Amino acid sequence: MEPNNVDRYATFEDYRNNVPLAVVWELTLACNLSCKHCGSRAGKVRQHELTLEECFEVIERLKGLGTREIGIIGGEAFLRKDWLQIVQKITLEGIDCSMQTGGFNFTENQIVQAKNAGIKNIGVSLDGLEEIHNFIRGKPTSYAHAVNCLNILKKHNIPSSVNTTITSINKHQLERLLDILIDLGVKNWQLQFAVAMGNAVDNDELLIQPYETKVIVDRIAALYTKGLANDLLIQAGNNIGFFGPHEHKLRAGNFGHYVGCSAGQTSMGIEADGTIKGCPSLPTADYSGGNVRDKRLQDIWDQAEELAFTRKRRSSELWGFCRSCYYSSICLAGCSWTSHVLFGKRGNNPYCYHRVVELEKQQKREVLKKVDNAGGLPFDYGRFQIVIQSQDGVELGVEIPEAIEGEPNDSSVRSISMLHLCKGCFNYIFPDTSYCAFCNADVHLVEEEYKINLKQAMIVAEEITSLLALSQ
Repeated sequence: MEPNNVDRYATFEDYRNNVPLAVVWELTLACNLSCKHCGSRAGKVRQHELTLEECFEVIERLKGLGTREIGIIGGEAFLRKDWLQIVQKITLEGIDCSMQTGGFNFTENQIVQAKNAGIKNIGVSLDGLEEIHNFIRGKPTSYAHAVNCLNILKKHNIPSSVNTTITSINKHQLERLLDILIDLGVKNWQLQFAVAMGNAVDNDELLIQPYETKVIVDRIAALYTKGLANDLLIQAGNNIGFFGPHEHKLRAGNFGHYVGCSAGQTSMGIEADGTIKGCPSLPTADYSGGNVRDKRLQDIWDQAEELAFTRKRRSSELWGFCRSCYYSSICLAGCSWTSHVLFGKRGNNPYCYHRVVELEKQQKREVLKKVDNAGGLPFDYGRFQIVIQSQDGVELGVEIPEAIEGEPNDSSVRSISMLHLCKGCFNYIFPDTSYCAFCNADVHLVEEEYKINLKQAMIVAEEITSLLALSQ
């Protein structure tokens, strides 16, 4: 059966029907790298990993749930001996299969076999230029292996992507890294911030500070146009947020802007032993909905409370800045993974473009301070505090994650809102807004002015094209 051609991005109908259209599956926790930011602390095979027959059954159940794409990860997925059979089964069931790899010792023969088995895309992790990448990945030749992997993908015409985790030591290398990716023929570059889970808690000096979000996203947006001109799409990961004037560029999908965490609503994570979570990155101890060896996958997906939290409005769990934010009803504090592993609860996320801008207006900024270490287990986390500072670094106080007393949980069904782009400042605003909440412009007036200017620009472009044709 040919893989389906259905849009891989979530639709309103997918959200309404809770379709797990995108599944990320950890085939094994075995890994041949030692990454300093690895949230799962990958390395050794997980106990009681699913058999091939059990994997086949899971794939069939996912097809029945409406899954359209399965991304296989590890550890390192190709260290599992039967991984190609799993890729082939996914393909035969009409589901697109992609892969994320570190590329270390990933041979040309294996890559060709993956293509023959039906793999649609192979993403390679590249965390900076050679010295920095090797340091982060824990192997002195890991950069050379990753680049070699990308060259092999290009040679065999396999669509490739690159995943880069932004840290304090590679944040200044994005511009040079883009040039390398263009030369390598990469078609998609996804960027995300390092998150305080697992090894990253032990190496918390690698974490970006929240107030840096705006500057980094501004730089990514500047790279976006250059990427497109070279047939490379740059996308912001789910923990780089949120809103601001670049949102419509960096947030691919059917909505054009962030619509809140999709864990357990349109996405699913599967651990190698059959544990089901709403997102592969979420801490297992807090978000495991059950195991496919004990329950039907359909029942876990439909009934487990640990997976259902995004299907409700959850406004009552917001705290701190996020509670009173303009976008609170749709954003719901952004990436649940990021906030939970920082504070032990969802509802407040300092890695937000809009938040940084609003705090700058008050001459304030936020930094994170680690107060508790992690325990040393896969998917574990420590505890951090938000320290509020003046713009020049003077400490002003600490934001405490206190519970909101006396307010019942909001269990109403979550609805996805489509925001509109103000053509005066390119910030997103809610429908039926007369005056922009950010630039105070008359929304209708600037929309008309934008259309007129766009029409004039198109006329000028056509005239220039005609003159160039006549001169040749």
